Amino acid sequence: MSLHESAVSGSPPEVPYLRIAWELRHDIEQGTFEAGAQLPTQAALVRRFDVSRATVQRALDELRRDGWIDSQQGRGSYVLDRSAAHTAPEPAGVGLTDHIDAAFEADRITLDSFSFTSETLNSALQEPLRRVRRGELRPESIAVRLLLPSPDVRLALPKAVGDADDDRPLRRLRRLTISQAVTVQSAVGALADSGHVADVRVDIRTVPLTPMHKLYLLNGTDALFGYYEVVRRMVPFQQQEMEIYDILGLDATLYHYSADAEDGQGAAFVHSSQRWFETLWSTIAEPLTLFE
Repeated sequence: MSLHESAVSGSPPEVPYLRIAWELRHDIEQGTFEAGAQLPTQAALVRRFDVSRATVQRALDELRRDGWIDSQQGRGSYVLDRSAAHTAPEPAGVGLTDHIDAAFEADRITLDSFSFTSETLNSALQEPLRRVRRGELRPESIAVRLLLPSPDVRLALPKAVGDADDDRPLRRLRRLTISQAVTVQSAVGALADSGHVADVRVDIRTVPLTPMHKLYLLNGTDALFGYYEVVRRMVPFQQQEMEIYDILGLDATLYHYSADAEDGQGAAFVHSSQRWFETLWSTIAEPLTLFE
């Protein structure tokens, strides 16, 4: 059960970090922590919920992604004023979810993605896929291509802090990559199995590159581009914690380019990005083996 689904049902999720995020969100909604208030320290939250620091960090990441808090290194986590969200000026970046939703209004949908694990895309696909299953959307075809970093080569990132020879970060990345890819393939492919969409294709390939940006190409007319940030953080792996240099993209600012833009720059960016994607896809990219 996701954090959003739990909010609707009123029941806390079973996954530890989502349960913590759910309880903190409930505290905020009930006024325990008002707008501008600082949340307890991570150490205090570790004691309160009896979990690891990495689990608490994931919970805070979830709340920050959903716009409940703002976390900055050295300052702690502060509750955001959500009442101002409707009057604040539109940020320079855009959300992937809205553009995925719009892309699914087409009869023939194409979606090309170059990213680190496809986790953000997975999240953005959930609502339009539900709309297709409910019969609200009736596309004739869906073609998804995922281009991911190869989990079998030594990438620049992620990397263990203080031990460049530690292979655990790359082993963890392989698990994340496979998990997210399987989810996308299963969720989209199920539309064909259920008869909701006649023509469905999901192709997944990898390249021996460390992505420092993410790119989404929608229906050949829109491109969304954003840079990854390199962060130092604690992550869980095989019931242990390790400190790594990692790439985070859930909060990455995305910039939208449209082939319909009047100045012509949007079209140039979309077409150039599509060519760039095709050159990787058709040359050094190799199929990802999901089941061994």
